[in-house]
Amino acid sequence: MVQRFVDAAAVEAEIERVRSLSGAVLRRRWQAEFGRPLPKSLTLDLLRRMIGNRIQEQAFGTLDRATLKLLDGLARRGGARRGERNLKIGTVLVRDYQGRRHAVTVAPDGYVWEGTSYSSLSAIARAIRTSAWRQPSARS
Repeated sequence: MVQRFVDAAAVEAEIERVRSLSGAVLRRRWQAEFGRPLPKSLTLDLLRRMIGNRIQEQAFGTLDRATLKLLDGLARRGGARRGERNLKIGTVLVRDYQGRRHAVTVAPDGYVWEGTSYSSLSAIARAIRTSAWRQPSARS
């Protein structure tokens, strides 16, 4: 990971500012940060946390693949059935696929990816693979 030089106090101040935003302003900020419509299942608290996380990622970088793999393994443990995940509602799972970052939010009745609800992570994986086939490759 490349070392970045940022003003940690400025990052902290911006996150604190996000905590004070009203609902309407917070929703606009979320749209600007993530570039897509706001999922209906997200609470204001979760919006604040996701925006704060995005601010930190932009300033300090994101987790490396090894750490993401470790977290994925921890999330899989403790499920009642094979393959079941024991994740709290609001948890955001982030994965890179073919050069694009995908964020999936755990919702009360399943998962949300790009504003659409899905009953399983497998269904989201199929949707991601399908959308990747439809889009022209950046490597072409």
